[in-house]
Amino acid sequence: MSAKPIKVLMVCAGNICRSPMAEGIFRKMVEDAGLSAIITVDSAGTGAWHVGEHAHPGTLSVLERNGITYTGRSRQITRDDLDNFDYVLAMDRENLSYILRAARGASAEIRLFLSYANEAERIKQIEVPDPYYDNSFDQVYNLVYQGSAALLEHICQAHNLKTPQKD
Repeated sequence: MSAKPIKVLMVCAGNICRSPMAEGIFRKMVEDAGLSAIITVDSAGTGAWHVGEHAHPGTLSVLERNGITYTGRSRQITRDDLDNFDYVLAMDRENLSYILRAARGASAEIRLFLSYANEAERIKQIEVPDPYYDNSFDQVYNLVYQGSAALLEHICQAHNLKTPQKD
């Protein structure tokens, strides 16, 4: 097992819809796999519009319906995050581009969140759409769930951790 905790950061634009949803789903999967002492998760936004706010009611609702409690508050990503987290995962290309511009010399693995699910052939979609504009929280939940499951499998393999049971 890894001696140093594995730190994962989920990133979207405002940190009220997609990234807190991913944080909540992934944290629950990590807990269910008994890996909370080894893997930590947080979320942030590239923009500062919602700093300090609770997650969007649509995000909180879909998480609650799926048995996931989320109490985090929005924050903006910092340059230090790019060195302090092992994985920095953007929900779409626009946010990935923002992160990469700030990432010179960063030690984090910076990728699109769904890239692991794409590689595992779980889904074909590359970006997580923003439900803020169209209320597609259930669709986004399903995508993020698949992305989280593939991410957990990847981390377990890459760090020689016990592999979680597949659904």
